[in-house]
Amino acid sequence: MSKKNKADSKGFVYSTDPDFKYEFEATENTQTLQPGEQNLKVKIQTKHRAGKMVTLVEGFIGREEDAEQLAKQLRNFCGTGGSFKDGEIIVQGDQQDKVIQFLTRNGYTRSKKIHGNS
Repeated sequence: MSKKNKADSKGFVYSTDPDFKYEFEATENTQTLQPGEQNLKVKIQTKHRAGKMVTLVEGFIGREEDAEQLAKQLRNFCGTGGSFKDGEIIVQGDQQDKVIQFLTRNGYTRSKKIHGNS
């Protein structure tokens, strides 16, 4: 028996409607903006992280692969762990100054530090 319905990234697996056909979302080929055009926000957060502090970089516009590459470069520069999830680059610990230093050196001129835990 072949699969009628294929799972998608959002978790859709099965439909009881025999005439149902899943329509895949059109993927947009987003171009990554140049570093000087990015409007990145760097902030510290402890919310929903069991009290552990992380540095978040938000506002990256472009392909997911490019954001993951930037996240890897930031992790290596800071010497800590981290990840890229839900459009945010996460670097473990209070690394705001190092992250801003890295971004400034690499041409991200409009990056700004946001104070406070949200």
